[in-house]
Amino acid sequence: MNSRRTRLRSALAVVLTVLVLLPAAGLFLRVLQENSKQRDTVQLEQDGVEYLTALGPLITALAESQSSALQGVAAEPASVTAAVARVQSVDDRVGDQLGTRTRWTDLKDKISKLPKATGGEEKVFTAHVEAADLTLELFEAVRANSALKRDPDADISLLQDVVAEQAPTAVTAVSRMSDLANRAAGARRALRPALTVQFGYQAQKANEIVSELTDTLQEAVDDTKSNTLSGNLVSNLDSFRRGIEAANRGANLGGAPDVSTLVTAQSTLQTALSALSGVILKEIAALLDDRSDSLTYRRIEAFALFGVAIALIVVATLWTRGRARDARTGSTEQSGESGRDVSVQVSGPAGGNGPGSPYNGSPYGSVPNYGEAPNYGGGRERSGALR
Repeated sequence: MNSRRTRLRSALAVVLTVLVLLPAAGLFLRVLQENSKQRDTVQLEQDGVEYLTALGPLITALAESQSSALQGVAAEPASVTAAVARVQSVDDRVGDQLGTRTRWTDLKDKISKLPKATGGEEKVFTAHVEAADLTLELFEAVRANSALKRDPDADISLLQDVVAEQAPTAVTAVSRMSDLANRAAGARRALRPALTVQFGYQAQKANEIVSELTDTLQEAVDDTKSNTLSGNLVSNLDSFRRGIEAANRGANLGGAPDVSTLVTAQSTLQTALSALSGVILKEIAALLDDRSDSLTYRRIEAFALFGVAIALIVVATLWTRGRARDARTGSTEQSGESGRDVSVQVSGPAGGNGPGSPYNGSPYGSVPNYGEAPNYGGGRERSGALR
């Protein structure tokens, strides 16, 4: 009966262990999968930041190339060659993950053909506009495919808007403003109205995008978790604004553009963009590093908690088995003691002189041993006559 009860307890212990272990393992795997998914997303965003870091110098180099080409310089500027090499290096490493390989190949081919563009200012200008537009599309593809555009944190989402869309668009617009003003100044009277319209469109676009950029940065500063973003942005944003203000003065909307002022503003703006983009990208990288560290800590924490759960289950199992073993041992000892008591009670009557024997306590009641003659004469032997 006790053995059956012990086996039942052991079976129940095994069942309870399984019922506790399976949900714990399922919860651990779910947490681990979600953690791994978030870590992969962070790594993809970090790849996007690396790609955007290489694209920033390319957009300013193309603006320089456009201006020099319109001035009759056919050779590719050194800044373009260096920027293309940097983007190619990054695309070789992370292009497959970001889905940029085809776009970059087409853009690189378009850039390589810029020095060969002929047919007058219009065709040269159009070729550079197409290359710049493809570059802006590559910016958009990187921030979309790297998940930066969908980042859950407001500060990262806002900062990537600035560095991947608004700032490159603003610099491109100012570059076109400057070159269109220069072309209009030397163009025939019949071509000036069309060039002036294009110039006005680019000037309006630059002002609108810079206003959006300023508002976006202010919102990012208000929502950020970084302690350094506000201080790092102030000086660089001021330089960027001064470049835009100089471009507006040179544009002189409603009057004749000041080409020299626009050229100076373009150079100032490109320098300011490089500094501003560098600060923003470093801030994004730091925020992503903090998130990656947090996810790593959570991963270690999940493993530790699961290990503790397993250890507790093992201890509980061993304790239950120990109790069951002790119960079986106690049952066996009780059975042995019961058997010894029965044997003592049986051996008493069989001996004849035990405590319950009727012969006990009487000299006449002793039972002679087998083969021994009883001595009735007080110890004297019988006489020979009697024998």
